[in-house]
Amino acid sequence: MYIPRTIETTLKKYLDGPEYIALIGARQAGKTTLLRHIQGHIEDSAFLTFEDVELRVLFDQDVKAFVRLHVEPHRVIFIDEFQYAQKGGQSLKFIFDTVPGKKIVVSGSSALDLTVSAVKYLAGRILSFSLYPLSFREFLSFKDPALFRLCEERAGHRLEAPLIERFQAVLDEFIVFGGYPRVALARDDDERRTVLKNIFSIYLMRDVRDILGLIDDYQLLALAKALALQIGNLVSYHELATLLQGKIPLVKKYLNLFEKTFILRLVRPFFSNKRTELVKNPKVYFLDSGLRNSIANDFRPLRERPDRGALVENHHFSEFLKAGAEVKFWRTKSKAEVDFIIDDLYPVEVKSALLRPVVGKSLRSYIDRYAPRRAFVFNDNLFETAKIGKTSLRYLYHFAELPK
Repeated sequence: MYIPRTIETTLKKYLDGPEYIALIGARQAGKTTLLRHIQGHIEDSAFLTFEDVELRVLFDQDVKAFVRLHVEPHRVIFIDEFQYAQKGGQSLKFIFDTVPGKKIVVSGSSALDLTVSAVKYLAGRILSFSLYPLSFREFLSFKDPALFRLCEERAGHRLEAPLIERFQAVLDEFIVFGGYPRVALARDDDERRTVLKNIFSIYLMRDVRDILGLIDDYQLLALAKALALQIGNLVSYHELATLLQGKIPLVKKYLNLFEKTFILRLVRPFFSNKRTELVKNPKVYFLDSGLRNSIANDFRPLRERPDRGALVENHHFSEFLKAGAEVKFWRTKSKAEVDFIIDDLYPVEVKSALLRPVVGKSLRSYIDRYAPRRAFVFNDNLFETAKIGKTSLRYLYHFAELPK
């Protein structure tokens, strides 16, 4: 079953351009389904996969024959699982330079493999896009179409308590089980847990283990579990190195691969004054909260969890990332801290229930220092607008999107 993806419109827009297209993202994020859906509406197109060993060997060993058989007969060619090609970038460049008028769209599950092997050879000739698990908006449109339509109509308006509760119920499921399409399609919670376990152990861990050439992956599992328990916290390289009985460079290498295989993201600090603001260590967030909960082996309802605040914060980070925003955090040496700084400008705080508009000292400190045009506080129940100097401060529901 196809769940409509927001990025579909963007990809279709660039199908008429001269550049090739690369779609990268985590395994099971829906790349194959999306590309097959798009290809199904394009005449004179072909869909290939490099999981087909014979096809991949032909591409690597005799690209001219590959062109004759699979490129020349079609106008648009989709190649799935492109990361398996050994000479992907070189061969794509050859096709681009020698067979004009063709559009090739490739997809792969590892940013490390695909971008390094392809993009460096095709600078200026390829556009790269990331596909993440479902956003909450995409999830809501599939889970409850009527509620989604109402959400579109009421965007930017205060809602009554019964409607907030209904939105919150869908959001709670999304935060607990995440946005992998196969998880969203599951029939019950047991199936959701099983799917998530398999996504992590079979797909993602295999990617990382294969890249590193490891026989035993116990260190990777230990690291993933430790990070799952400290989302939203500053990463302590020393503590993680002690856990792995290794050195800090090894920890950083593993973390880099977790990032490149779309498991987590390290968020860097925003600063303009190194003397008062620079914090060297990043914060850690998972791209999918369901995957994080699977690693932590905790699928309790959100209302029963001591880590609810951290999970909701992780949810907002993931949504900002999926929307294409640049995300940082702000922390001073005197420990003032704002959860997120979006696009090097707008501060965002994540709170629970609020009885009235409250501006924390850290947020006020940031506003006083930088005077941003807008600031945001996501919370359970308050929808208000306030003014602090020249800054418009908006209180938004957790299930709302960050305004453009």
